[in-house]
Amino acid sequence: MRGTWVKRALVAVVFGVSVVALAPAASAGVTAGPGASGTAAGERVVLVGIPGLMWSDVTPDDTPNLWRLAGDSALGSLSVRAVRKDTCPYDAWLTVSAGVRSAVGGGCGMAPTPEADGAGAAIPEFSWLWEARGQRDAGTLGQALHAAGRTTMAVGPGAALALADREGRVDVYASSPAEVTQWSGGDVVAVEIPDLVAPYISGDRLTDAPELLAAGARRAAARAADTRLGSFLPRLGSATVLVAGLSDHGSVPHLRAAMLHGGGMAGTLGARSTHRDDMIILPDLTATILARAGVAAPANVVGVPVETHAAGGTPDERVAALRTADVAGQTIRDMTGVFFTTLAVLQVLFYVIAFVLLRRRDGLPAVRAAAVALAAIPVSTYLVNLTPWARAAQPALTLFASIAVIAAALTVAALAGPWRRGVLGPLTVIAAVTSAVLLGDLLTGTPLQLNSLMGYTGVVGARYYGLGNIPFALLATAVLLVATAAADRLVRAGRKGVAVALVAALGAFAMLLDGWPGVGSDFGGVIAFVPGIAVTALIVAGRRVSIVKLGAFCVAGGVLVMAIAYLDYLRPPASQTHLGRFVGQVADGTFLPVISRKLGAMLSTLLSPNLMPVVIAAFAFLVFALLRPGAASAGVLPIAFERAPMLRAGLLGALVSGLVGMLVNDSGAAVLSMALALAVPLVLSAGIRALQHGEPAPAA
Repeated sequence: MRGTWVKRALVAVVFGVSVVALAPAASAGVTAGPGASGTAAGERVVLVGIPGLMWSDVTPDDTPNLWRLAGDSALGSLSVRAVRKDTCPYDAWLTVSAGVRSAVGGGCGMAPTPEADGAGAAIPEFSWLWEARGQRDAGTLGQALHAAGRTTMAVGPGAALALADREGRVDVYASSPAEVTQWSGGDVVAVEIPDLVAPYISGDRLTDAPELLAAGARRAAARAADTRLGSFLPRLGSATVLVAGLSDHGSVPHLRAAMLHGGGMAGTLGARSTHRDDMIILPDLTATILARAGVAAPANVVGVPVETHAAGGTPDERVAALRTADVAGQTIRDMTGVFFTTLAVLQVLFYVIAFVLLRRRDGLPAVRAAAVALAAIPVSTYLVNLTPWARAAQPALTLFASIAVIAAALTVAALAGPWRRGVLGPLTVIAAVTSAVLLGDLLTGTPLQLNSLMGYTGVVGARYYGLGNIPFALLATAVLLVATAAADRLVRAGRKGVAVALVAALGAFAMLLDGWPGVGSDFGGVIAFVPGIAVTALIVAGRRVSIVKLGAFCVAGGVLVMAIAYLDYLRPPASQTHLGRFVGQVADGTFLPVISRKLGAMLSTLLSPNLMPVVIAAFAFLVFALLRPGAASAGVLPIAFERAPMLRAGLLGALVSGLVGMLVNDSGAAVLSMALALAVPLVLSAGIRALQHGEPAPAA
């Protein structure tokens, strides 16, 4: 009878939370989001593409035209990531044409030169892009404009590629701004200014070097681009002007400059695609042009119209903030490998030294402190973004030093507070802080995960908001450990039913935020979180977990996330996240490349020198410590489970989520390694505390 009500309670909690949470998304599906259908009358729109333009290039002295324009425009960062790690001008203009990340493959440099055809021009063998290169969306922007009766005018080869219809045609064409005599020749105009990127093109390829030009030569190229812009900017009249840095200029990606001039809004430029008030992506340019021109965006366009936001400060301050954003992204991109290598070394050294010292029953306080300190590092990588480290003269050094200070402070707090006497005291503190930081970050738009070593950055462009795979592993592990620490006290008080409900409720709340579109937006995380919660709750309830049950829990996680994704799919295309778009890909049969790409990425992590040592060392220590407790760890894990019986449930639940997460996420081994990196040291610290005091101690 007890097993029956436990199962019913679990089903009721999951079902109830799902119904309550999914109802708003279902109702949202019948309401068009702002900007979804464009403006009815349409505006005259001009896209000025200056490939390679960064905010560090824009200064009052070198680029006076751009600087004056920025003073009366909405400003933002442009993430130019297309398909490759660096984006050449050809791929950038092709992405604007397609409305979805695109790449020509092979030689990737400047766009092809069109052939004159009357007043207009046509790109030779344009159909080659979808017939030979698989770029089936090429021509989407131009075709939509022509279908709606809008005329197109392109200045420069890249501009022609962006506005070409499915036949490769634009209505009016000029090879450079100097050849244009009448700037009112099109409803939608695109202009290419190649001065900043041309020096980086060798043959038909973007250079593999990070930077070819000296600082003086770079400033000269920026001045040339600015002069070219100034030659026609006053002649555009009342048109809405989009200026975009469009592409990378070398092998190192950067955030690029973006500004929207029109309507008198001098603030920040963002989009729902990134859920950031000051960052947009390349496909957003496609959606913005269509919306401003009064043309409905085709379903395959994944970008959304940009949005302007009021912002305080002078133009100098706004530009400085955007420059800092690129510095932060660059630092995180450059230092991530160093950080994870260091973390892997520390983890392996810790297990080796802990093994030796625990066998001798020597240095137990030091091992315990080291375990807590290691577990405090992950959350410190997010808390550091509460400090202005990116504005420092040496941002990388300041970043690492700040993380070390925060981790040390958390370690002292965990080991010195009144909870230190409890077996689970420090464990609960670190896990609770980790849970609170990540959940709070999700509820406030993930400002801490952006540009963090264990998060993501717009420079890389893999994710811009929501819960990344590594933060998911940390959140799932921390929530389950906190839940079981609380459950341990409840079970000791004879309130097992309440303990089970608490585990299920806390887990369901975190899981819901993890998977909810626009909040966590994590597809694989829900699949992995559900079995972890269920396994933990069943063990707390004293029930047995079988392979069949575990498989059923995984299926339940898959069904739940597909339900969330389907409700997201019912919303207007401009309001959908990648969850809803995946359902669309399943519906039209184009999902297999996505699955294949993610599977390949997951398998590649199994060979990662930064991730697999953590997995191997932690698992080896854990398994040996459980099978040979006396030889491996002086019995610290068995005594921890004896003194805090529910701790085993939290550890096993976290391992289940980590293992399943490794299999269903493209980050693969990163998920399991981070779950182990947090869970095993904390459990070990609890065991050492139990070993130090044989007499009963409160499990705080």
